[in-house]
Amino acid sequence: MSKFRQLSLLALAPLSALVFMPPLHAATAPMPPPFEGVYQPQGVDEIGWWREDDEDERALLNSPVLIHDEKLNNYVTDVLCRTVGYDRCSATRVYIIREPVFNASMTMNGTMRVFSGLLLRTRNEAELASVLAHEFGHFERRHGLQRFKGLRSGSDVAAWASVLAGVSMNYGAHRSMHGLNYQIYGSYFRFSRDDEREADLLGLGYLNSSDLRPHAAAEVWENLMGEATASASIKGLKKPNFGRVAFFASHPGNQERANYLSALALPDGAGRDDGADRYREALADWMPIFLDDQVKLNDFGASEYIIESLAQNGWTAELWFARGELYRNRGHPRDLVNAAEFYREAAFADPDLADAYRGLGLSLMKAGKRSEGQGALRRYLELNPDASDAKMIRMMAPELEVSE
Repeated sequence: MSKFRQLSLLALAPLSALVFMPPLHAATAPMPPPFEGVYQPQGVDEIGWWREDDEDERALLNSPVLIHDEKLNNYVTDVLCRTVGYDRCSATRVYIIREPVFNASMTMNGTMRVFSGLLLRTRNEAELASVLAHEFGHFERRHGLQRFKGLRSGSDVAAWASVLAGVSMNYGAHRSMHGLNYQIYGSYFRFSRDDEREADLLGLGYLNSSDLRPHAAAEVWENLMGEATASASIKGLKKPNFGRVAFFASHPGNQERANYLSALALPDGAGRDDGADRYREALADWMPIFLDDQVKLNDFGASEYIIESLAQNGWTAELWFARGELYRNRGHPRDLVNAAEFYREAAFADPDLADAYRGLGLSLMKAGKRSEGQGALRRYLELNPDASDAKMIRMMAPELEVSE
């Protein structure tokens, strides 16, 4: 057996421990494993990693993007605990980060980070629970440590292969080295995708065992595909191929995830509550802020898809206002007409929403309807006389002169 063949087998051996073939032939996702008590790090590698995570958590506590709203934090934590169990949940700390992207993560030491973009896109407790339980599955299976060990072993083998190829005068040795590198890193990302599948099914197993509707797990990925399609369409791009998995992809394709999560959801759970009303109530104060952050990303198609998705349960003043901001910021002449109508809808739904009159006034003035626009801006100042932009608005809409 050649040295490169031996190196190839050596590289794949540590990674093989990560292989997980989800039981897609099963009727439902497997039940969560028995709780074995609060875990403590084992070995030099894991203890060292936990120390680094502890330092990162200390820095996170002072981050300007950390949301300190106790009520919101307690709510998100409770959704996690109700899903995975309060005994397991005691080992975690949940932090909400104001970042308008769909993401959540969990570190080795039990720190869970939940991004505001995730809270904006999930429409109920069940959808949120599926993502939180997925991240907890990574934590419970120690995927981070396994990936680290696998990558380190593969990198060591690749380094030795480079040395051997460097001292060899054989062209075949150099070609074998490049092939080995692709094999090592391709295997790493493939096993990373298997970790994601395992975490998906662990999360779904928790959801199947909870009082929430498990089919919501698949709907998360269906909505993300809808958002990506809408974004690409407005940009004039081709519809994304959600079934394609790139060589270096660390996650399965969205279509694959939606398919097996739908197939393995507990059939009897389809009629369960998804907690939509509780979710809207808990997010009510923050939803306008999260919507504003999303609109400022300048991704028209994605933002409109999200707004319309949230409006499936009924249009609110905040949603009408966000849609008005979206159209006004794009600024085509036809957009200004639409924006003015959306602002009117927002003001009708909430006559005290000062910013709706501001947006309406600016849209009308930009569209050439100066008098009507000034009237809306004056109404804005009546409702919010101490606005930060009050001086500028007064210059645009001076007070009407009173005739004697």
